[in-house]
Amino acid sequence: MRRFSMLTVILLAFLTIQCQSQSKTKVEAKKGGSVKTMKLTSSVFEEGSMIPSKYTCDGADVSPPLAWSDVPDKTKSFALISDDPDAPMGTWVHWVIYNIPDSVRQLPEGVPADEKLKNGAVQGTNDFRRIGYGGPCPPSGVHRYYFKLYALDTMLNLKPGATKAELLKAMEGHILGKTELMGKYSRK
Repeated sequence: MRRFSMLTVILLAFLTIQCQSQSKTKVEAKKGGSVKTMKLTSSVFEEGSMIPSKYTCDGADVSPPLAWSDVPDKTKSFALISDDPDAPMGTWVHWVIYNIPDSVRQLPEGVPADEKLKNGAVQGTNDFRRIGYGGPCPPSGVHRYYFKLYALDTMLNLKPGATKAELLKAMEGHILGKTELMGKYSRK
């Protein structure tokens, strides 16, 4: 009985921590509106498949090409966050990019690591403490990498180098639509 009680306490503590961490990254949709689901694809990997090594620390470490469709009306900009929830120390952020103009429907392979891009988009700081994309580089096992795209009703007032947390906060109440694409990677 004592063993059961201890297991129950541990399980409750774990669930509490999980709920708290999920609520920290929850992004609220615009009040009074529903969030439209867009489509996000890549020409180099499909949903749930392996990301080619070219786009990882084992290859050229360049960003993969991404394209999206089914964009909500009144979209003014897009934001993209790429992260790895399977990292040993918690979710690891690989890419933060925002203020992508509403006329843009794709990001090419190898987006340069510039604070501001030619199309007007702005890049934030990843968990490698660099501007731009940092590819998958798991220490062991198969990890999942999520590319999350948000359609926003505004251009964000964020300087270059913003973190994922700063971007999520700035997007609150401005999300018109969202989508994600998940790829996997394992080092051999």
